[in-house]
Amino acid sequence: MDERVRELAERLLSRGFDDLPEREQRVLRRIAARSAISRNVNETFRSGLGFGDRVADRVAAFGGSWTFIGLFTLLILGWVTLNALILSRPADPYPFVFLNLILSMLAAVQAPVIMMSQNRQSAKDRVAAAHDYEVNLKSELEIMSLHEKIDDIRIHQLEALFARLEAKVDALKAR
Repeated sequence: MDERVRELAERLLSRGFDDLPEREQRVLRRIAARSAISRNVNETFRSGLGFGDRVADRVAAFGGSWTFIGLFTLLILGWVTLNALILSRPADPYPFVFLNLILSMLAAVQAPVIMMSQNRQSAKDRVAAAHDYEVNLKSELEIMSLHEKIDDIRIHQLEALFARLEAKVDALKAR
């Protein structure tokens, strides 16, 4: 099979097999073996995530949702109403210093967690882009191979047609 892979590299990419990057070599090996190259990169990526990664993704998903905004708005309105209007001796009187502290701490924790999740998403996008490149390369090489096969079939058909025409011309000359 190594010889077939090397021949594919020369024929389809006009380069030596050893001169190609690893992922292009992998694509050529898959073409030679007639095996699929596509896979679910989401499952592959998800299987490598640790507990902290999954928690960070869930926190980022919840922190960036309308549910979070709605609940957060209700909590703040409830806090302000309770401390400004309902309690005679408020636990956090206006200008709500304790609420401000809590909000600052939430932002200080939430921002890095969201950035971790975004970094993971960027890494996942890079893996998906690399996979897309391999699938596209394999498709392109398979199409090139099909074009060669169709060209060979056409050449054989034309040769047979010319042979028949030549035989007819010879038959007409013989009359």
